[in-house]
Amino acid sequence: MDAGTPSGGTDNVLFDLGFADAGELSAKASLAMKLNRLIDDLHITQARTAELTGMTQPKISQVRNYKLRNISLERLMQALVALDQHVEIVVRPARRAQQAGITVAA
Repeated sequence: MDAGTPSGGTDNVLFDLGFADAGELSAKASLAMKLNRLIDDLHITQARTAELTGMTQPKISQVRNYKLRNISLERLMQALVALDQHVEIVVRPARRAQQAGITVAA
């Protein structure tokens, strides 16, 4: 636990709730939020989004509803690239105050 937070928890609520894959779920949620914003900004339907990204319409529906367990990080990144986004992955050593894990800035 991170003693730097007032509640004694971490800065990841999914980890605090006991999700073993909290880092991955948090990264997926960040990518899905970006993808959903793009879909809204482009005013495109789920069917059109599926055509553009190569995903199925049911998978797009899952993303729209943040049901991300069966959608990989790679697939979300590929969908963003298909919608003309640049996805950058940065790998660096974990700092002492931060655990190793996955972080997405979208």
